[in-house]
Amino acid sequence: MTLPADAFDASTLDRSLIKLTEADSSYLPNFFDDSGDGFDLEDRAALRRVPGLATELDDVTEVEYRQLRLERVVLIGVWTSGSPRSAESSMAELAALATTAGSVVLDALVQRRDRPDAATYVGSGKARELAEVVAATGADTVVCDGELTPGQLRQLEEVVKVKVIDRTALILDIFAQHATSREGKAQVELAQLQYMLPRLRGWGESMSRAAASGGGRAPIGTRGPGETKIETDRRRLRARMARLRRELAAMTTVRETKRSARRRGEVPSVAIAGYTNAGKSSLLNRLTGAGVLVEDALFATLDPTVRRATLPDGRAFTLTDTVGFVRHLPHQIVEAFRSTLEEVADADLILHVVDGSSPEPAAQISAVREVLNDIDAGGVPELIVVNKVDAVEPTVVAGLRQLAPDAVFVSARTGEGLAALVDALCARVPHPDVEMRVLVPYTRGDLVSRVHANGEVLTMEHTETGTRLSARVSSGLAAELHAYRA
Repeated sequence: MTLPADAFDASTLDRSLIKLTEADSSYLPNFFDDSGDGFDLEDRAALRRVPGLATELDDVTEVEYRQLRLERVVLIGVWTSGSPRSAESSMAELAALATTAGSVVLDALVQRRDRPDAATYVGSGKARELAEVVAATGADTVVCDGELTPGQLRQLEEVVKVKVIDRTALILDIFAQHATSREGKAQVELAQLQYMLPRLRGWGESMSRAAASGGGRAPIGTRGPGETKIETDRRRLRARMARLRRELAAMTTVRETKRSARRRGEVPSVAIAGYTNAGKSSLLNRLTGAGVLVEDALFATLDPTVRRATLPDGRAFTLTDTVGFVRHLPHQIVEAFRSTLEEVADADLILHVVDGSSPEPAAQISAVREVLNDIDAGGVPELIVVNKVDAVEPTVVAGLRQLAPDAVFVSARTGEGLAALVDALCARVPHPDVEMRVLVPYTRGDLVSRVHANGEVLTMEHTETGTRLSARVSSGLAAELHAYRA
């Protein structure tokens, strides 16, 4: 079946296409929120929407942070189970991914099958229909809502006569655009190489047969029984992947050192996790003023941000913003970003942010929990936070309350419900272990400062001989205060 055009907000796509056709350089949608967050947004949008830059790599052994040209794409999906609404929701999400990657969605088709076709993914008849749609719309790319085997990619391309990419390649391309830190770029490159390795298939004459130098002789390391160019490239990719893993291991050591320092201070950790574009960064900005990039796009932020925050009762804790999740998140991404996602597994509490305006919030919750289980974070206490309640009808909010009765309902944009969220954090963030009363002499003001910074002060009184405190503190700090017990 062909999905209705309004499933993808066709009017918005038309306006975008018209403005680009007119070469209006001011076409940069204003995604800034009222708080002014969204640093570097114009730069990013400009990078993603530069016409005339191809997505094809001249050499598949070189994976780089690159710009995408604005492509005209047709979407194709296979509906194997579930309701028609779930199939349309999955295709709408694929359209959002394609738009984020820098393309215009022209049409979308869904094929009802028990399982994807082993040869062409959608079957020979639907593949021919897809070829007709591609020819009629003038599309130059077909995006499939699933991970295709190398054989399916090749045979579908032979039928439609244009480039075919799958959902995994699309997500990896978005990650390549949005990675900014050295660690993030290395993680994305490793994921891309893992995806590419089994799919090297002689793209162009440069990878056809045995490699040779300018004089017709094979270079050193490729002579002998006869090593083909594709075998040489596989070896180069494996060597590059090994180097990236070594670099990421070194970066992981630095990250672990920082986590260890926080553990020694016994500062509770709260990780913000959730579906991509659910408003995690906006929520972090609201709670801490972190100034993290806020953009109405999927996977807008990849690099984790850790900020210190203080509860009204004086307890300090850290808030960590992590990469967003999505249904069928490529396993290459989960593996490459494992060191980053360990911030979630090591947390004392997970703020699971859900997009209240989503047509399928239950599916989002299920997808996030699936990834959390993959990274061994399924046992971490969870607090569901339903965001964007200002964008949904009250009847929808009532339905969401039945879906998640213990959830907190907020709007990071307007500030609605943030007081209730802070109250929930006060109740759910772990309290220090030891409660004690001490009389600390004024010469040990450093201990009083540490109690305020890392403990929970219940009462405080200044006397002639020192500061009398009733507080909850960590076991390590309690040992230092033991000599001053009152």
